Amino acid sequence: MVNQIKKRHSMESKGDRLFHIGVIVLMSFFAILILYPLWFMVIASVSNPDAVLNGEVWILPDSIDFSGYAKIFADPQIWTGYKNTILYTLIGTTLNIVLTIPAGYALSRQNLPYRKYIMWFFIITMFFGGGLIPFYFLISNLGMIDSFWVLIIPQGLSVWNMFMVKAYYESNISIELIEAAQVDGASQIRTFWSVILPISKPIIAVMILFYAVGRWNSYFDAMVFIRSEELYPLQIVLRNILIINDNVSGGITGEDIYERLRLANQIKYGVIIVSSLPIILIYPLVQRFFKEGFLVGSFK
Repeated sequence: MVNQIKKRHSMESKGDRLFHIGVIVLMSFFAILILYPLWFMVIASVSNPDAVLNGEVWILPDSIDFSGYAKIFADPQIWTGYKNTILYTLIGTTLNIVLTIPAGYALSRQNLPYRKYIMWFFIITMFFGGGLIPFYFLISNLGMIDSFWVLIIPQGLSVWNMFMVKAYYESNISIELIEAAQVDGASQIRTFWSVILPISKPIIAVMILFYAVGRWNSYFDAMVFIRSEELYPLQIVLRNILIINDNVSGGITGEDIYERLRLANQIKYGVIIVSSLPIILIYPLVQRFFKEGFLVGSFK
């Protein structure tokens, strides 16, 4: 193995080596460009607020200070927000997968009746919508205003993700495989359940990540449709904490303003970490499926 590597290096021209060095330098630069803001948020959230405000924090925290996190987690609403968001994400993502995977598979089959018209029906919804006010009236008439299900059902299917699943099945599921299952006496449902789903793990994992990230970060629908604090998702709770601590008006002057600014600045970074950490921890678990499930399915 070592001899093969040495032989390959010896066959590389000077131009190839310079090119590889240039690629490594360029990619390293972009990696730093992307990772440093994330690292800065971490160290700023645990640093002395005065050092952050004075621009003294660059690479390492000036001193360890968890007062921002203490302020965030002291609010009991934060735990309610976490619980609600976890429920919204788990139930909503499950609904998304249940609808997206079968729909994508059905549209990938050339023998689906009226397939062309069904596809155009979905495509139109990607470019045209009724707008927020008609959507609000629709949700109101369905009786879902200020309810748990208003953040679950209306976002049940992403047409873009469905077409991604369709492309995956068209690239990876041959008609011969389905015909072999039918020869063995399997029905359409049995073929999908016993043959298609077991080899769909890559695209299912990718869809779970896409939908879960969207569900976790969603806040606009909650702002519009949710009134009860006990139904607030995490993002709304964190937004409210930021607004409360960033509000320096109302007759507050002098040292009180400065103290409020110090705490608000630290809470700002802590809020980003609190809201992003669960998704960041989940990503490595499904990252290995991306090449097979996303890139191959979409561009092969």
